Amino acid sequence: MTDHRASSFVGAPDAPSFWDHPVLGVTLRDAGTSFVLLVAAIAAGLVLRLVLHALRDRSRRLSARWALLDALDRPAAWGVYVLGIWAAVSAFDLPEGGPGAEIVFNLDKFVTRTLTAASVALAVWFGVRLVDNLSAIWAVKAEQTESRFDDQLVPLVRKTGKVFLVVVGGVMIFQELGYSVTSMVAGLGIGGAAFALAAKDTVANLFGAIVIFVDRPFQVGDWVEIGSTEGTVEEIGLRVTQIRTFPNSVITIPNAQLTTTPINNWSRMRKRRIKMTVGVTYDASPDQILEGKAAIEDLIRSDDRFDHDFFLVTFHDFGASSLDYFIYCFTRTTDWKEHLEIREAFLLGIMRRFEAIGLSFAFPSQSLYVEKLPEPPGAPRAMGRAVPL
Repeated sequence: MTDHRASSFVGAPDAPSFWDHPVLGVTLRDAGTSFVLLVAAIAAGLVLRLVLHALRDRSRRLSARWALLDALDRPAAWGVYVLGIWAAVSAFDLPEGGPGAEIVFNLDKFVTRTLTAASVALAVWFGVRLVDNLSAIWAVKAEQTESRFDDQLVPLVRKTGKVFLVVVGGVMIFQELGYSVTSMVAGLGIGGAAFALAAKDTVANLFGAIVIFVDRPFQVGDWVEIGSTEGTVEEIGLRVTQIRTFPNSVITIPNAQLTTTPINNWSRMRKRRIKMTVGVTYDASPDQILEGKAAIEDLIRSDDRFDHDFFLVTFHDFGASSLDYFIYCFTRTTDWKEHLEIREAFLLGIMRRFEAIGLSFAFPSQSLYVEKLPEPPGAPRAMGRAVPL
């Protein structure tokens, strides 16, 4: 006996399984595969971060290997996440024909462009972190050299490198997202005059920075006086220069202003000047004046902390209330504290020598000489007598 029920199913297509049943055009099998790939990517990213942390901690800090691993830390993990998202999206077997084909094509194109742009952004992120780390290594080595030119070059190179990476990366991201960079540049050309006017000060400051690095009127750490601003150069940037004043505030000066303002660089003194006037009283004799001059000259010659190539000690002037010496000499050191200590010892030496000679220091004073007191009108004659009657 023939089973008609069995023969009726011969050649009929199999019914779709539960996992292949479409929901909103997506099968549960594809959704599950996509979810598994996404979870695997997250787990792989976390494991990668742990591995990079372990390798970085075993590396010597501020070494090239440390700089690379530290810069690769988070961008690499996020790169794995982006790769996982791409794999998860690719797992969907979307229909290529039918009424929704155009939507599917546009969606796939958008996802591809977005993930590519995200990859470029991650590469830029890695480059910026690497520039920071390499600049930190360079800064440490620059501190160990005698020249301070590399100290001020480090922040400039760091900022320039980061700006370059961000600009190039931004252009590539716009291209990947479907924007025409050529059209954007042409659009900027329409308002080029306004843009040039707005960027005039920025360009002037940039050229000012170039002039500073070429002519080198000062370096980081120099004590400078620029107009009414006096302090220590703390940082030289592309746009401004920062000066730490002696009251410990920070003054920011545009670089363009530095090309037109006189700059007094006190740090480039080869020796430090002492210039003063010392006055003695008018009761000093000529011999005492000359002896005092010789004593001051001997104090300078006998002290190796003074520069002996050139100095002046002269009897300079008849002052209003003193006989004045003019003293002009230099200390070999330019350090302010040491210079003040030498000046103090010099002044005390003058006091001791003048005391031994018998010279007295003068101070502003006036003397009144009266030859004869006039007799008041109507006074009795007895007031004019030496001895009263």
